[in-house]
Amino acid sequence: MKYKLLGNTGLRVSELCLGTMTFGGKGFWTQIGTLPQDEVDAIIKRAVEGGINFIDTANVYSEGLSEEMTGKAIRNLGLDRDSLVIATKVRGRMGDGPNDSGLTRKHIFSQVDASLKRLQIDYIDLYQIHSYDPLTPLEETIDALDDLVKAGKIRYTGASNLAAWQLMKAQAYSTYYRKAKFASLQAYYTLAGRDLEREIVPLLKDQQTGLMVWSPLAGGFLSGKYTRQGSAEDGARRANFDFPPVNKERAYDVVEALAVMAKEKNATVARLALAWLLHQPVVSTVIIGAKRLEQLDDNLKAVEVTFSADELKQLDEISKLPSEYPVWMLERTGIDRQL
Repeated sequence: MKYKLLGNTGLRVSELCLGTMTFGGKGFWTQIGTLPQDEVDAIIKRAVEGGINFIDTANVYSEGLSEEMTGKAIRNLGLDRDSLVIATKVRGRMGDGPNDSGLTRKHIFSQVDASLKRLQIDYIDLYQIHSYDPLTPLEETIDALDDLVKAGKIRYTGASNLAAWQLMKAQAYSTYYRKAKFASLQAYYTLAGRDLEREIVPLLKDQQTGLMVWSPLAGGFLSGKYTRQGSAEDGARRANFDFPPVNKERAYDVVEALAVMAKEKNATVARLALAWLLHQPVVSTVIIGAKRLEQLDDNLKAVEVTFSADELKQLDEISKLPSEYPVWMLERTGIDRQL
């Protein structure tokens, strides 16, 4: 397992991060996973044994139950809390009241205390806004997060699911007013969906902001269970919850290419799909979620996979985005200014 710096910080996080969306299962979240506490303990134990020091959760996952089970597993296993990097999120609805969602100072202050209580920890390493709140000024949100850093309740701030202009506005405000900058962006990125490369990846590189990848297997589409001929019985995840959206024809091309490589490398399609992300310099960590230990074990082996230059070129050609303005114009006008 390699450990990378998270954005422009000195914090080292494992290149694989354990996601906790499968923990518990309440309401909507039963579609993702319903792991009981003993299986959660086993998953976290195996992940830490495999070198993972980074755990990502959110207050909305199973309506707070995921945070509770994560905290309980850490205590049940006797893990050193300070050796772990624990991340959670705020933004989603956590009650029926008019102020029980969003990124207001009121909601953020309320929810950070609730998350600390559920996790049963004294501080959160990375506190992330789960998406954009169009009703709350971005400045109010950043000021509130900065106050939490100063209060010692959180160590770093992060964002998730933002447009490029929203993230850039946040980073510029934080820089100008000397507030805590977002250390990372958590975003969807996969061989089946490379939209991030249009505007956000160049921004992350320019601003030295880390990238945490969610749904690296495109909601199971790159697990190897889905082919043009149909899906395996245990590939029902997408049959019941077809998310994230993918261009299926292009994704099937990717699956077929990965299947050939997987056979040559004596690996799985899922392992190779994860490994491709680990080969992308912009990626700080890839979030993996598991329902079974054998699934987690296979994911952990992604760190051992290497690709030749020809293999990476082949995967790039099969999965690359169609050219779009202003990219094709910038490429044309920039020819005379290449290093």
